[in-house]
Amino acid sequence: MNNNINLFTIGFTQKSAETFFTTLKQAGVKRIIDTRLNNVSQLAGFAKKHDLQYFLKTISDIEYLHILDLAPTIDILNEYKKGKGEWSIYEQKFLHLIETRKIEKKVTPEQLDGACLLCSEALPHHCHRRLVAEYLNGKWGNVKICHL
Repeated sequence: MNNNINLFTIGFTQKSAETFFTTLKQAGVKRIIDTRLNNVSQLAGFAKKHDLQYFLKTISDIEYLHILDLAPTIDILNEYKKGKGEWSIYEQKFLHLIETRKIEKKVTPEQLDGACLLCSEALPHHCHRRLVAEYLNGKWGNVKICHL
């Protein structure tokens, strides 16, 4: 039996709806775990919470979960985004936040296997979804991460 947890990550910006949903379907994603602090912004387009939930179910039969414990706080986010802060400082503060929140106890390996962490950043390099995935792998040791 394979004990690995297959965890995907994806950002929706710079992707058309067609590319986004096709990518998820082809990867075999079972559930989206939304890690955004604000998932109802007008800027989210097709990825606004209720629209996304509907599209995922209808187009690809993918479940939708929003887990705020995996999102940054408004203070950490604003300092980095609006204050044009350093990525290394954001990363340090966010890692401290998820460690304090003990996110490894807020999600289960079963929830994450075949799941995809969602946020807005196009690439995973400077994105908290990558930090969440790597943190959980550090705690559990069996998370195979694939950035879509």
